[in-house]
Amino acid sequence: MRAGRRALAAVFVAAGVLHLAAPQIYDAAMPPSIPAPRAMIVVSGLAEVAGGVGLLVGRVRQWAGWGVVALLVAVYPANVWVAVGADGPAWLPWARLPWARLPLQGVLVAAVLGASGAGRAEATPAA
Repeated sequence: MRAGRRALAAVFVAAGVLHLAAPQIYDAAMPPSIPAPRAMIVVSGLAEVAGGVGLLVGRVRQWAGWGVVALLVAVYPANVWVAVGADGPAWLPWARLPWARLPLQGVLVAAVLGASGAGRAEATPAA
């Protein structure tokens, strides 16, 4: 589980750093209904970095897991927006990539819940 947790943490930290270092590449992925899109890109980047680091810290791991899950749920509508509005002929492999991202989001949620322990019920002492 440690290797999986580290891999997930690395993915989220790297994605967050990319959001912060080159936010302009995410501009086109922001639905027009989102207020202050660049600020939202930066906030999501910060959340990804914090969540990724948090997955590695035992005391906050479960909270970080729930935070990353919340982030994945929050950005899902933008991923749908990108998939629906993706340009290019459908027969090109990269034209379908935004659609492939949609079920991947569920896989990421399950992986984060498992790696962080956020999906586990807390044991209660016997009465």
